[in-house]
Amino acid sequence: MPKPELLETFPNPYPGRDYEIAMECPEFTALCPIGGIESDADELRALKGGAPDFGTIYITYVPGELCVELKSLKLYLWSFRDDGIFYERAVNRILDDLAKVTSPRWMEVVGDFNIRGGIKSIIRARVGARRDHADRHPA
Repeated sequence: MPKPELLETFPNPYPGRDYEIAMECPEFTALCPIGGIESDADELRALKGGAPDFGTIYITYVPGELCVELKSLKLYLWSFRDDGIFYERAVNRILDDLAKVTSPRWMEVVGDFNIRGGIKSIIRARVGARRDHADRHPA
């Protein structure tokens, strides 16, 4: 189960300036929430979800008064490892939890997930208004 209580913040050292913080988290792992259709269904049921999903999470934001502390972000993202969750829900949950603790001026979370069943999925979710709408990260 995701644990937003792990997220910690620190005061933005430049609260009067609009600047972007961009993070790439290439080791995101969660479980497919639909289990029991693969040939190893019994083993997957033991995981309380389906097969593992892997992806890269990109987080870009313009901080307000607070910034997210990186070690706490790592631990928070690790808390998804045993959770059966759809890509769309994971990305929006990450955005909601981060936005709640940091109150950014603008934030985007992108989940760039590995191919599953021949389909590549990239999920984007945003809060706030961005002044420069150029897309900067590779996803």
